[in-house]
Amino acid sequence: MSVNTNQSPEATDMQNDDNVMHLDPIDVRKSRWKPLQGLNTEKANKKTLGQILIHHTKALTEIQLEEALKIQSEEGGKLGRILIEKEFVKEEDMLKALAYQLDLPYYDKLPVNDIDPALVDSIQIQFCRDNKILPIARDEFYVTVAVADPLNIFPLDDLRLIMNDNINMIVSPPSVINNCINKVYERASDSSQKAMADLQDNEGDDDEDLERTRDLLESADDEKPIIRFVNGILARAVKEQASDIHIEPYDTEVVVRFRIDGALQDRFQLPKKHVGTIATRIKIMGKLNIAEKRIPQDGRIARLIAGRNIDMRLSTLPTAFGERIVMRLLDKSSGTKNLDDMGLNSKVSKKFKSLIEQKHGIVLVTGPTGSGKTTLLYAAIVHIHTPDKNILTIEDPVEYQLDGIGQTEVKDKVGMTFGAGLRALLRQDPDVIMIGEIRDGETAQIAIKSSMTGHLVLSTVHTNDTASTVTRMMDFGIEPFKLASAMQGVIAARLIRRLCTSCRIEHVATEAELSMVGTMAEQFRGHKIYRSGTGCEKCFSSGYAGRCGIHELLVFDSEIKELIVNTQDANVIKKMAIAKGMQTLRESALDKALQGITSIEEAISRTQNELDNE
Repeated sequence: MSVNTNQSPEATDMQNDDNVMHLDPIDVRKSRWKPLQGLNTEKANKKTLGQILIHHTKALTEIQLEEALKIQSEEGGKLGRILIEKEFVKEEDMLKALAYQLDLPYYDKLPVNDIDPALVDSIQIQFCRDNKILPIARDEFYVTVAVADPLNIFPLDDLRLIMNDNINMIVSPPSVINNCINKVYERASDSSQKAMADLQDNEGDDDEDLERTRDLLESADDEKPIIRFVNGILARAVKEQASDIHIEPYDTEVVVRFRIDGALQDRFQLPKKHVGTIATRIKIMGKLNIAEKRIPQDGRIARLIAGRNIDMRLSTLPTAFGERIVMRLLDKSSGTKNLDDMGLNSKVSKKFKSLIEQKHGIVLVTGPTGSGKTTLLYAAIVHIHTPDKNILTIEDPVEYQLDGIGQTEVKDKVGMTFGAGLRALLRQDPDVIMIGEIRDGETAQIAIKSSMTGHLVLSTVHTNDTASTVTRMMDFGIEPFKLASAMQGVIAARLIRRLCTSCRIEHVATEAELSMVGTMAEQFRGHKIYRSGTGCEKCFSSGYAGRCGIHELLVFDSEIKELIVNTQDANVIKKMAIAKGMQTLRESALDKALQGITSIEEAISRTQNELDNE
């Protein structure tokens, strides 16, 4: 294997050994990949990895190195791996030092959009993923390859044979290479766009299911167009971080829309004749009855997409023009969030943590569908989980697997309802019970009784704000005195869109905006805030990228409980809570606008149903 490590004539030698190597962004359009900052090979090779980490990257101390060397002498193994496992250095620092020692260029970013997808035509995606390796440029002399482990030369030998060319090596972090692999192979396959053209002259149902463990980006060109089209829709939805996929048949066409950051956006339109084929393919993936088109059906699909485990809830609905399909996407690879990452302000966070750390009582999370209730509930469970607690859950469905927590899934078809499951959970000696949702009187009654007999109960309920939860629980048949005795607090959650930091526009609040924010006008007057721009590539021209949470916490103190016992309505309870200092959803949203996280327009539009504070 020929591996080029020679530096360009223009390269500047490192003048000071204490400087950490820094490289400017790469321009793949140059005829040759050239390191933009050279290293003195003779000088570098004389230094050990430990010396480089101490003197050049400043990532290691002499004491840490001595401890690692002692472990190596006693137990064996590679020094680099010991340093990482002991958390003395980060993996990226180790890679920088290794690149310096081997006199190889190190890049912490790669220009993924400039990488020619044709470079990977003859290479399986799994080969690149397994070896953390990716061809990124080619000229008349070399193929330049990004690697995460420059000491593993065997994959480079394989690439040399596959591509019939010499290899020029650079070093990049594994996460950077993995991200590039997914994006380059997405562009190489471009499944949805290719298959749309094929579908125009191709009809017919398909009954070949995909392997659950096979990545959809590995779809072969000889697969049927409908398979590649559906795979392409799923891959693009994951890439754009969509929460839902809508496939909607109309009189003359089928429209595919993605819900991104809470808003539906059109993605594809194709002829009406394909509605049956698409519906059949998706129903096969969800193990539904493909012959039944007269009644709604629900199912689930689990797939590996771009290296991420995606779980989809599938719903079909008969309409006048064919079956309407909605798929809700859940990325299980992302895992659960910590409570501190949920966007709670410091005051609300402190009070909420105090509520969920109680030994008994019931704490509810409320809000409409898609408001982040379940995510907040999982974060609360993670926060209070300790080895001495028995935490059990009953959910529909189980969205995330939590280590050390017993999770049970509702199965209505066999009689495993929330009520039946909750009664069984009480016989399992729980300390904490999490109920996915209180949706009927039976579940509500058992939850209240459990919270009054030494258990902490956490659950969700569908209401618009915290105070209306009291009315909702009474509608379930809970007596006011029991509700007042059991309830610790209610937190309402919403998700609002974050402004794209690449294209947002800074400005001073206008008079029109000040009139919109009401009692908070003085806080905004003269304050620099942001509004959405015209959009860019990073936010898919929407002006927004991602979402953050806003919250309203109602703590059930003695005065609030007295109002409940006296059966006061939700408005009275909310006004009392506001008078006692409760921050409303609108105020929480406007705080995010003050911080530059979102715009005033977004904050107002997402909290339109707020009770007037005056």
